[in-house]
Amino acid sequence: MNVSRDQIGRVQRRLTFLLLSSLMAMLVIAGIYPQSADAASAQVVSNNDGAVYVIPIDRQIESGLQKFLARGFEEAKQAKASWIVLEMNTPGGELQAAGDIGAMVRNSDVPVAVFVQDKAASAGSYIALNADKIFMQPGSTIGAAAIVDGKGNPIDNPKQVAYWKSEMRAAAQLHNRNADIADGMTDVNMVVAMPEINQTKTKGQIISLSSNEALKVGFADDILSSTNAVVAELGHSPEDIVNVQPSAGENIARVLTNPIVTTLLLFIGMVGIAMEIIIPGFGIPGIVGIVAFALYFFGSYAAGFSGSTTWLLFLGGLILLVLELFIPSFGILGILGSASLITGVVKAAYDTSDALLSLGIAFASAAVVVTLIAILLKERGVWNRFILKEQLSSEQSFMSRLTREQFLGKEGISVTPLRPSGTVLIDDERIDVVTQGNFIANDRPIRVKQVDGSRIIVEEITEESALHAQLMKE
Repeated sequence: MNVSRDQIGRVQRRLTFLLLSSLMAMLVIAGIYPQSADAASAQVVSNNDGAVYVIPIDRQIESGLQKFLARGFEEAKQAKASWIVLEMNTPGGELQAAGDIGAMVRNSDVPVAVFVQDKAASAGSYIALNADKIFMQPGSTIGAAAIVDGKGNPIDNPKQVAYWKSEMRAAAQLHNRNADIADGMTDVNMVVAMPEINQTKTKGQIISLSSNEALKVGFADDILSSTNAVVAELGHSPEDIVNVQPSAGENIARVLTNPIVTTLLLFIGMVGIAMEIIIPGFGIPGIVGIVAFALYFFGSYAAGFSGSTTWLLFLGGLILLVLELFIPSFGILGILGSASLITGVVKAAYDTSDALLSLGIAFASAAVVVTLIAILLKERGVWNRFILKEQLSSEQSFMSRLTREQFLGKEGISVTPLRPSGTVLIDDERIDVVTQGNFIANDRPIRVKQVDGSRIIVEEITEESALHAQLMKE
């Protein structure tokens, strides 16, 4: 093993720069985002009592939407609004996000009305049932709330079905709506009679109601053509409307917190930083890795899932992993660093199980890619500085000894103090040497006195030693 201090120093400087760059990127984001979010809030909040806050739900139900709605509800509460109107057009989405939004609607200090503009499917129907009023546009639909997987296939897990069914039933009962119909929107095995519309749901079917059907069975309070008509029905005029729209940061957070995007960011971050460590020179891989991790934490921060603690956990883990490379700890620093890093990533996510799945996929994929790249670029890898790749044959060892013996009798100068080992300069070549126990300061003239195996022994050139060397030559 032959590692120079300069080589180790270069690796340390590169890793230190990597950590500092990560910290700076995250601090910049932490400093900028709250200001932009506050500015967006300031533009939306109205001080008029009796205002009607109109908030769109025009996409899939997910964690970023939940954060946006929480802001809108808080602004309506602070403004002492009379109503919140949710303009709904959603195919459904995540059950956990739907549950959180449903609770927000149910517990709101400001009365909530839902205006179904096209469809309130799946999780959207659950949110609507929690509202005080449901209005529907002609031709819109509500229902079809069976649990499905990511591919749209029904999930028949009895526990999950029973839980979701009870949630739908409880939401319907809040405002005296037919709980059996809510069950039929969820459970394919239910048989539900709906005499109001002369229909009976049989096994294998899921209830989805048109606007006219919903009105007849009590799942809609009225059929109206526009948001203005809804506001008028609630006793207000269009002048009372305050439209709440997502800020730029919330739109970005919505994209960055998508499970596919978070997995991709973790993968890119791992590959980028790993490549920066194993390939000499700070460059594109390290920058890309830092940006990917910064975007991952920014998304969770902007969506309100995490704070500075998650960033500190991640950076602390990164620092411990770097220290493991240079401080013998029998793996303790590595284990602590890995645990801290993983904790930071998981705590930054909206859902722990999704975070672990994303992290697992990203890690496995990154390991494969980094291994392949390391094999292709093995000649440039940092490990070549730490690993003796070849065994020395006796012939090679003999040649190495001859090379050292060529320095016998040569003179040079000490580059470092010899205590008794150090470095000297002979024929413009830096050589590691030792003395016979005596101290030689730096910048002193020296002579190679003896070659003993792999050791080159030197002495300081003094008047006495110079005279002795002259006598030996004669």
